[in-house]
Amino acid sequence: MFKTLPALRQLIIEAETSNKNLVLDYLPYGRSDLEPVLSEQSIDYHYGKLARGYVDRYNNKEGDLKFNEAGAFLHNIYFPQLTPPKTSNQPFGISSEFIKDHFKEGLEELKNKFTETAMSIQGSGWVYLSRSGKIKTIVNHEIRSDIILLIDWWEHAWSLDYQADKAKYLKNTWRIINWAVINDRLNLKTV
Repeated sequence: MFKTLPALRQLIIEAETSNKNLVLDYLPYGRSDLEPVLSEQSIDYHYGKLARGYVDRYNNKEGDLKFNEAGAFLHNIYFPQLTPPKTSNQPFGISSEFIKDHFKEGLEELKNKFTETAMSIQGSGWVYLSRSGKIKTIVNHEIRSDIILLIDWWEHAWSLDYQADKAKYLKNTWRIINWAVINDRLNLKTV
């Protein structure tokens, strides 16, 4: 079973108190389990080096602590919401209801609006579905309490596997969204 809910609650508490060490959550899957959507090489680099780096720099009081704390926070939301690829990966339960309530044409409309928002970002950042049903962006790293579904739009998330084809990365990412995790987030009052 996923550690998602306790881990996210703990991250919120740590973000609010800021005097405890941060932790990078364990992956709830093997490093090669997201292939062919995300390669083992991408996971090793993105999770093992970059996400780990935010945690380590924050804990060692190096660099911009606010940036590193938010980077750790966002990656601990991003990685647990992924699951091995499925050909037909559809939302169910509360996530399906939420999408239908906010997007008349359902999942396809959500995907289209996500793509539109993501592709409008000049450079890097994050794109997410908020608790309000709006698709929002994070230009750099920020802690947000309204994230339901988060896509890492920084170059390191997609460039090893997709080169410059960000649209293909996003299209394939829908195959690895763990809707059970999204359901858990919707059942929480905050992330």
